[in-house]
Amino acid sequence: MSSDFEAYEQDFGTLTAEITNKVGRIPKLSGEEKTQLVLNVDKQLEEVRELMEQMDLEVREIPVQSRAMFNSRLKSYKQELEKLEKDFKRSRIAYSDEVRNELLGDDAGSSENQRAHLLDNTEKLERSSRRLEAGYQIAVETEQIGQEMLSNLNTDREKIQRARERLRETDANLGKSSRILTGMLRSGSVGEKGLNLSITLLHLNRSHHNIRPASHHERDLRRLELEKSEQRDSLAMNGS
Repeated sequence: MSSDFEAYEQDFGTLTAEITNKVGRIPKLSGEEKTQLVLNVDKQLEEVRELMEQMDLEVREIPVQSRAMFNSRLKSYKQELEKLEKDFKRSRIAYSDEVRNELLGDDAGSSENQRAHLLDNTEKLERSSRRLEAGYQIAVETEQIGQEMLSNLNTDREKIQRARERLRETDANLGKSSRILTGMLRSGSVGEKGLNLSITLLHLNRSHHNIRPASHHERDLRRLELEKSEQRDSLAMNGS
């Protein structure tokens, strides 16, 4: 029985060697030639499967004390067959570079051109993204500067408003002082020296606050000076 198994082993070796050679050639072929070779390999693989069934039957008839060794060899052959079948499946859809270029023709070159074009567009997109990022940064910095300028303008406006308030208060105080002095002069409750001192203080106060005199304040001062002159003339006449 073992001699029959060994004969099957020799057939198995011959068939698998041929199949391995043909499987390596399939990717290099195309068209009808490839189809015929695929059919041929498929037929030989079927023969190997039948051969494996015969070998399995032979092992079962071998005495138990010797069966373990043949089972190990049969398992190794089954694994080799599985590998051949996988390689055959891959070879049926695989093409060598030469066959691929022959089948694709101009499309192969076109594919390379498309890839180069895609890479070029990607680089352009990256450069545009960097420019956009830089522009955004400039916009943010400009916005910050604008906010600082607005803040400074608001501060300056508040200062100007406070200065105007002080000017209005000072103007009101000067008008009140002018009316008081006028009343005192008309009532005769202040002498010439007091009148001179009051007028001088009004002038100093106006100069100290750097205030441009309003027209009614100017008229009050002139009226005070006029009344002072009249009072001086009246005193001179009374003295004579």
